[in-house]
Amino acid sequence: MLLENKVALITGGSKGMGRAMALRFAEEGCDVVINAMHIEGAQKVANEVKEKGREAIAIRADISSNSEVTDMVDRAIGRFGRIDILVNNAGGAGGGNLEHSTEEDWDRVLAVNLKGHFLVTKAVVPQMKERKYGKIIFVSSMGAVHPAVSVLAYHSAKAGIIGLTYNLAFELAPQNIYVNCIVPGPIETPFWDALTQGMQSDERQAFFNALAKKEVPLGRMGTADDIAGPALFLASGLSDYVTGQILYVAGGQPVQSTQAVFGLGDRS
Repeated sequence: MLLENKVALITGGSKGMGRAMALRFAEEGCDVVINAMHIEGAQKVANEVKEKGREAIAIRADISSNSEVTDMVDRAIGRFGRIDILVNNAGGAGGGNLEHSTEEDWDRVLAVNLKGHFLVTKAVVPQMKERKYGKIIFVSSMGAVHPAVSVLAYHSAKAGIIGLTYNLAFELAPQNIYVNCIVPGPIETPFWDALTQGMQSDERQAFFNALAKKEVPLGRMGTADDIAGPALFLASGLSDYVTGQILYVAGGQPVQSTQAVFGLGDRS
């Protein structure tokens, strides 16, 4: 098993990609801490992990709150003794384009999608440093580097995650802590529920088919399981010479060079 006797903390683990990663990790021998804002969903996934023969606990915590994050990490370590793998997956869309974005929108969206990842990582890393081992996976979005629509705060936060990945990979490498980032393309998860609200099932599927045909060379929407596989690679010993990498899991969607996005191109 690739994750035998490891312990993972997955934020936003009650549905979609977080749930898929939790179950895939459990299949590979990992115990899992499931974080979510709604304890019922987190507990349901924890029960599914237990059905696969691994241990799991569900913890409700708002990751934009430092006190709640500290309590969550303390409880996780109190239960399992350590956290080997951290998946910063929690997030949520919001806001709009520049004209229709408010300061409140900006603060709220960045609090969950960027500040929260910082707070959880800061709380988890000290015990990784003590053991000189850890795997940290961030989840960004294709909108960070190739936006199809203007969702300013959300895409800015997701771009910030890429910067956070590069910086932490550089900082933590001497402690044998690996930091990488998955950038999903269009994945069919509950994330889309708000955008497809009111659609019948056939209308929703037609919407997804049209989006995939327009945006994705593979011609289909991704699934949560399509993200769980790459996450398993980054969480396991298979990636023990991989850090500071941005992995696009997007069905072949073209993206701008990350170097170009961050102004690191040819300077001659």
